[in-house]
Amino acid sequence: MAAITNHMPTEELQALDAAHHMHPFTHGAGLAAKGARVITRAEGVWLTDSEGNRILDAMAGLWCVNIGYGRKELAQVAARQMEELPYYNTFFQTTHVPAIALSQKLAELAPDHMNHVFYAGSGSEANDTNLRLVRTYWAAKGQPEKNIIISRWNAYHGSSVGSGSLGGMKGMHMQGGLPIPDIHHIDQPNWWAEGGDMTPEEFGLERARQLETAIENLGPDRVAAFIAEPVQGAGGVIVPPETYWPEIQRILDKYGILLIADEVICGFGRIGNWFGSQTIGIRPDIMTIAKGLSSGYQPIGGSILSDEVAEVINSVEFNHGYTYSGHPVACAVALENLRILDEEGIVTKVREETAPYLKEMFETLTDHPLVGEAKIVGMMGSIALTPDKASRAKFEADEGTVGLICRERCFANNLVMRHVGDRMIISPPLVISREEIDVLIARAWKSLDECLERLSAERLL
Repeated sequence: MAAITNHMPTEELQALDAAHHMHPFTHGAGLAAKGARVITRAEGVWLTDSEGNRILDAMAGLWCVNIGYGRKELAQVAARQMEELPYYNTFFQTTHVPAIALSQKLAELAPDHMNHVFYAGSGSEANDTNLRLVRTYWAAKGQPEKNIIISRWNAYHGSSVGSGSLGGMKGMHMQGGLPIPDIHHIDQPNWWAEGGDMTPEEFGLERARQLETAIENLGPDRVAAFIAEPVQGAGGVIVPPETYWPEIQRILDKYGILLIADEVICGFGRIGNWFGSQTIGIRPDIMTIAKGLSSGYQPIGGSILSDEVAEVINSVEFNHGYTYSGHPVACAVALENLRILDEEGIVTKVREETAPYLKEMFETLTDHPLVGEAKIVGMMGSIALTPDKASRAKFEADEGTVGLICRERCFANNLVMRHVGDRMIISPPLVISREEIDVLIARAWKSLDECLERLSAERLL
């Protein structure tokens, strides 16, 4: 069957979408009045919409299309696997070749002490799994009361009841009865917004030591694990001060508490190594994976466990799993995606070539009057918008007002950048070229200029 290249007029597609399709994280009535942007094709780092606009996707979809769009190898692998074994479960003492092969490859890529994988369909599912894993782990060790998970405000770990509770998005907690019991949050390491008069180094230590205070207050015999993204993604690409993570690791080692590193965004080359934990030098007991695992071509997630945690879990019957745990098509596609990342040297190229160039160019945005800081690690960056760089001031308008204006200007200039509050964030496909980076920066600069013009006209500065 040929690819579908013709379609109804955009207005008709938008009307059908509004009538029947409910979007994630969206004010439905507002979107229906405006009309959704209809994406019809994609290649490399470029999207094409129903009006024929060619858009540079500086967000890699949702942080996930690491190898870029349009890799036919993944489609061919999926088709072959669907013909051979389209589905079988991994319950009832059964397995299949794609799950075996992918698990072996992940063990090869992960830190040496991490050799075991429990599969899910997404990062949200995997973090729900992690809740049960760490509580089952301590119960199996005779400490069932050790069941509190510490997380951070403004962290994102998914949007299901369990993973949404682990996250620290207060807007999410306002809906659906979140968080569930025995989840505790400490403050995030966002020096730009919350550092006050402290140096970044002082602030990093202060925020890390909130973990120790929380452990002491809650009771070391009650705290099971600390969960955190190496670099906060959906919270605004918050790159912690260099003092932060070494102090966190020291505290966890001191109290013997498990570390769950949420690698859903940072994994598979995003910040210069196969896993973000390797880039920042931490030793997780569990790593959450998804997104870049298949570059978004198939829904798949999972938890990579340390040998010690897996040994304890394997000593009991772990009453948990999903219909699509280790789905053969998703595993086959993920394995091919990892082959491409590995054999084409994409992770190495990010670390040694394109990420340093992107950093050089991205940091020039601080020359713009609206930009207070530009923080970037690997292929993951953010800029803080401010009316006054010296004081790190906020805008008088409600937080996010200026960010939304800037995002809309980016979209108008055929550049996908997200806003989180008044921060603008990027996470482009790892295969972006130097020339495409130049286009990204030029379009970002133009969008910032247009945002500044509107702010001046509407007296929002």
